[in-house]
Amino acid sequence: MKRINIGGVPEHFNLAWYLTLKNGEYKEEGINLRWKDYFGGTGAMNKALREGEIDIAVILTEGIIKDIIDGNPSKIVQTFVQSPLIWGIHVANDSTYKTINHIKGKKAAISRYGSGSHLMAYINAENNEWNLEEDLDFEVIRNLNGAVEGLTKGDADYFMWEKFTTKPIVDDGVFRRIGNCPTPWPCFVIAVREDFLEKNLDDVKTILNIINGTTKEFKNIPSIDKTIANRYDQKLEDVQEWLSLTEWSQNVIDKKTVDTIQDKLFSLDIIPNKVAYSTLVKEID
Repeated sequence: MKRINIGGVPEHFNLAWYLTLKNGEYKEEGINLRWKDYFGGTGAMNKALREGEIDIAVILTEGIIKDIIDGNPSKIVQTFVQSPLIWGIHVANDSTYKTINHIKGKKAAISRYGSGSHLMAYINAENNEWNLEEDLDFEVIRNLNGAVEGLTKGDADYFMWEKFTTKPIVDDGVFRRIGNCPTPWPCFVIAVREDFLEKNLDDVKTILNIINGTTKEFKNIPSIDKTIANRYDQKLEDVQEWLSLTEWSQNVIDKKTVDTIQDKLFSLDIIPNKVAYSTLVKEID
């Protein structure tokens, strides 16, 4: 049985992977798919792809595009979640900051440079017409637990992370959310290391077929809202809202979307240049 390593964030978006693994669907096809949670998010997964620690990543779209341009030898093979990611903008509960204007020029907690929390700080800054050189400052905190510690101690002033993942921390009175910042594009894609893809194309196709079969019907799984609420410590009404906003995809990301993302990243000086669609995406028949 062939072992294949895959990574993703330990969030509700990826429950479909857990379900298919639990059901043994990959093993039935001769694939020993091993999932690893990456609490550090996109930056940590990009590093794992580069170092061959994982073969496949379920990863933020803008983060993998930036890292491929920076030399990550991987390809996007499919969009995983078509809908935008809603980034909550959080401060410590006892912070004096009440609005997004109050955090202008303050220090953003980010998991690492090149991560989604780093890139989205730029998107938020541009949305609010801040000066990107003068009004952004960063403190690396590695993961969500690091953000809790960093904001509580005052090492950083605000933190951007997926709204529903951080909602329990808000409910507990640790964070306070002062705004939201949706991504202007599909939020998650599936990326594969190029050398692995070349040698294991049929296995990648099999994995995609299995996961796509589940995501197509995901919202129709009986009591899926209760399952998510219990597994991820979420309130049922929050899960139901999240399910109403989230759409999965079974298709490859299109050129127009890739161009839009590259245009935005380039305009923000996050990437040094734009590249051909084929440099970023492998279309699998």
